Amino acid sequence: MRTPETAAAPTAPTTRGTTVVLLVGLLLVACAMRAPITGVGSVLPIVSDDLALSATLAGALTSLPLLAFAASSLVVPRVAARLGTRLTLVLALFLLVAGSLLRWVPGVVPLFAGTAVLGVAIGVANVLMPALIRAEFPGRIPLLTSTYVVLMQVVASVSSGVAVPLSEHLAGGWRSALVVWAAPALVCVVLWLPLVRRGSGPATGGPRPRAPWGSGLAWAVTAFMAAQSVIFYVMLAWLATMVHDRSGTDRAAAGVLLSVMQVAGVVGSLLVPVVAGRTVVRTRRAAMGATTFTMTGLLLLLLVPDAAVVAVVVAGLGMGGAVVLALASVSARAADGATAVALSGMAQGVGYLAAAVGPVLIGALHVASGSWTVPLVVLVLVAAGQLVAARAAGKDAFVRA
Repeated sequence: MRTPETAAAPTAPTTRGTTVVLLVGLLLVACAMRAPITGVGSVLPIVSDDLALSATLAGALTSLPLLAFAASSLVVPRVAARLGTRLTLVLALFLLVAGSLLRWVPGVVPLFAGTAVLGVAIGVANVLMPALIRAEFPGRIPLLTSTYVVLMQVVASVSSGVAVPLSEHLAGGWRSALVVWAAPALVCVVLWLPLVRRGSGPATGGPRPRAPWGSGLAWAVTAFMAAQSVIFYVMLAWLATMVHDRSGTDRAAAGVLLSVMQVAGVVGSLLVPVVAGRTVVRTRRAAMGATTFTMTGLLLLLLVPDAAVVAVVVAGLGMGGAVVLALASVSARAADGATAVALSGMAQGVGYLAAAVGPVLIGALHVASGSWTVPLVVLVLVAAGQLVAARAAGKDAFVRA
């Protein structure tokens, strides 16, 4: 994949050992980035009963991280420009540990405060990961992006699956089941602190990069990120209900389809490095192909309700590939490490804000129309927009902050 000749040289690893530590450190961050929040859904009924949470408060607890992702994403570039990317990441990891520990304190306020702190910490890491991959491993962007996304997905699934058993067997119940996921972040801190001492990483020194709001290419990357985020989080929120209502599938079987979708997503993410390769043209085609899979799955849900299993597998493959390629486009389209942070903040800030609003709007459309037809048509249109954005985001050019 082409890189600009004028790009500022990041702080590069000088030894093979440092490169290995950087790689392991990046992958461990991926393990810490979703597990602390995905386990909440599994124990939410237990938490609600224990703390007497209303349905509204319980829903707010699950949407709070997305809002924190969006809010924190927009300020990360300034912080990283002042402190350096590596140090900013370490501080985010400390916040992640602090948020996890805060949720262990009894009471509703510590639970919500800890969740908000976790959301901010993970939002910072979300922004920095594409920039770090761009700066430290510019020749392996699709491969490493795919690897860290798959790790996030797998560990997040494990967190969801073991939350209830852990809550039943650990002293402290659901609080201890959630706090255990501070451990990967602590290990990350131990690995990353020596790397901070060896170099601040990209985005230090010189003028602070601003979010490239005036760049058409940056908006293409942002639109790609936002569209795939909206589709994924809408499906996560409404797929089981949608399938139950449209095909008469019992609720348990419809719920299983959520797991099927996420397993298909992992497969799609794993296939990205093979399909995308290391050229701009192949990567653009892969992004458009993944989006086409997503759109086809949504069309099947709309037109052939009884083919829900096939539709979910096809859409899951597309969504899994799309998230990797959207993140990779942030890394690949940035002219240098500092711009990667600024572009990542813009794309993920807008993307997660859209993801937080999407399920609410789709739910409102369902209530207003009395069926799932209009919401599915809207999702197909979002996927069509994603296809346009994916093609534009794959342009062989660079964003300069």
